[in-house]
Amino acid sequence: MHFTLKRPCADCPFRTDCTKGWLGRSRARQISLAITAQQQTFACHKTTKHDEEGEVYSDSDAQHCAGALILLEKLNQPNQLMRIAERLRAYDRTKLDMASPVFDTTAAFVKHHA
Repeated sequence: MHFTLKRPCADCPFRTDCTKGWLGRSRARQISLAITAQQQTFACHKTTKHDEEGEVYSDSDAQHCAGALILLEKLNQPNQLMRIAERLRAYDRTKLDMASPVFDTTAAFVKHHA
């Protein structure tokens, strides 16, 4: 996974100006838990692929979602892979566009999508 995206795309679910409720409360909670408590990554949907059955997966070319990176940095909770990538100089948090319209908390993210 790469960490070179600096700002969220126009369709990023972490943007405060995305369509309200489109993820749904359950999926937003699932994502929120995955990226915080479970230390998982979250691939940008524009860099994921689909298999023969239509299941989404990410490969080595996938990019970590910039919106998720920004939210995690705002929370001062970078996930484990972010910290490792930073030590290997594959991720530089100072290059993120922190002025992007991204939620400040996971609670606000979930509430917006509920």
